[in-house]
Amino acid sequence: MRYKDSVVVVTGGAHGIGRALCENFFAAGAHVVVVDIDLPAAEKVAAAVDGFAVQADVGVEADIQALIAKTEAVLGPIDVFVSNAGVALTDGPDWLAASAPDEHWMTSWQVNVMAHVYAARALVPQMIRRGGGYFVNVASGASLLCQVGDAAYSTTKSAALGFAESLAITHGDDGIQVSVVCPLYVATRMTEGGRGVSGSDRVMSADEAADAVLAGMEEGTFLILPHQEVATYAQRKGADYDRWLIGMRRMRQSMLKQNPQFAYEIIPNV
Repeated sequence: MRYKDSVVVVTGGAHGIGRALCENFFAAGAHVVVVDIDLPAAEKVAAAVDGFAVQADVGVEADIQALIAKTEAVLGPIDVFVSNAGVALTDGPDWLAASAPDEHWMTSWQVNVMAHVYAARALVPQMIRRGGGYFVNVASGASLLCQVGDAAYSTTKSAALGFAESLAITHGDDGIQVSVVCPLYVATRMTEGGRGVSGSDRVMSADEAADAVLAGMEEGTFLILPHQEVATYAQRKGADYDRWLIGMRRMRQSMLKQNPQFAYEIIPNV
């Protein structure tokens, strides 16, 4: 993938992995559009990458349509759309898998899944007419494993992986490239105080995660795993589901003992 003079949109671009991706795409010669619900922060990143900022709630289809229209009016057709914005809202103080309010479930669904759908709905027809394009959907290691303490996050990130698979299968022959990114813990606002799925996995920097994403894109990799150990965990899970569940229950009990307030934390967008 050549980025020189390409138009790249990054949602959730004001912080964390999104910010690092914006910087990397800019360094590779791309024209970068920084999209975030936090406009002042997006404008700071945009100024640093000689791009422009757009405020948008990616869980609202009209906002996705508007940011695409603005980008095309200023820079022309979009070559790469990175759906990076995400939310994690936790199960709630009683640690029950279905206890989170409907508002948390619906917000998770809209931001973690439908934002990807809205972008594809608007851009796939255009990209097919132009001969191709690239979607990068940032999901999570939870897509393949599970996020203890946030059933809505695990469910919607799994759905994000499923949609990316459908997008790649349906439109791969139309010249549409698709990558889905499934990291474990990355040092962002979402993971402050977090730990890896095994309780000992190192927390990767946002810059390292962004480097892994661009490297995966260069190779045309569908499933980009910044933490390569995710592949091993997923294989173990598939080989013996019951044993994996027992291990995850044990980890959950350990986490609860160490931090009884874990599920009270409301985590912002990535």
